[in-house]
Amino acid sequence: MGMIEKKRTKWFGLPICFTTYSIDEDKINVRKGFFNITEDDAYMYKVQDVRLQQSFIERVFGLGTVICYTGDTTDQILKLIHIKHSKEVKEYILENSEEARVKKRTVNMLDINGNSID
Repeated sequence: MGMIEKKRTKWFGLPICFTTYSIDEDKINVRKGFFNITEDDAYMYKVQDVRLQQSFIERVFGLGTVICYTGDTTDQILKLIHIKHSKEVKEYILENSEEARVKKRTVNMLDINGNSID
């Protein structure tokens, strides 16, 4: 199960921006643009911390900005700007990033030792 959110205007929370955030249990995808499209991905296991910021105007219109601090080389600070359901998105990223790190460590241990742990 994943989540899809659109960047919205700060005023009235209208989704007229051309940025889409797709979040699933493995990665966060940011797709920007209309004519020229840029896509960036950040793997969940690289997300180290998550912050939710809400200005007064964002709170009035039910929006928030989720900031992900990652170990990624291209996007060390990944911002999901002016999105609805920002608290739920933050919690989803926190939970899935922890699960992905645990999974990744287990996979790394298996690769190093060559033994399976039951």
